[in-house]
Amino acid sequence: MGNKCWNYPECKNETNTEFCHDCLMNGCVKPYVNEQFENNFRYHSPKDGQPERYQLIRDKAKELAYLIDGNCPNSREKSLAITNIEQAMMWANASIARNE
Repeated sequence: MGNKCWNYPECKNETNTEFCHDCLMNGCVKPYVNEQFENNFRYHSPKDGQPERYQLIRDKAKELAYLIDGNCPNSREKSLAITNIEQAMMWANASIARNE
């Protein structure tokens, strides 16, 4: 069984959930802080040594993209491979920015 609505006792809904539909639909926002969200959705200014590491990752990703571009026929699969290199590069750089 879930918790009472977070807006309890003001909420008159008898639902047993922390996400009371009536309260949320009437403009209330659950007073909840997710530390991971707070970290992931904020600006991370570069710290010492990070820009150089970001560039190293970008350079290696670009090298792999050129390798694939020059050796694979134009196709959906090739496009996906390059897209995934871009994603890997961005997530690798995000891991540095968000976790140091």
